[in-house]
Amino acid sequence: MLPTEDPTEVVEGEEPAERPKAPPIESRFLFVDVAAMRAKQLRRGARPRLADEAEALDEHRPSPHKAERIAMEEVRRGLVLYDIPPPKAPTR
Repeated sequence: MLPTEDPTEVVEGEEPAERPKAPPIESRFLFVDVAAMRAKQLRRGARPRLADEAEALDEHRPSPHKAERIAMEEVRRGLVLYDIPPPKAPTR
């Protein structure tokens, strides 16, 4: 499972397209894996996606600053798209 790149592309003079939401993650192990991969992207220079939803943030709630916290919040809000590879066939 890999977080996918940003599917929206801003063209000059047009409004940005609506970013698709990821399905909610029910497995805490999948949540940790996706958030860890997204944190790695953030540490390598990727732009946070939380800024896109700045108007939705509660003003009294502190914003996270560490890459891991930002990544977890992005995954929780469905801002990080991910792919789950198909299971491997058993070898005998």
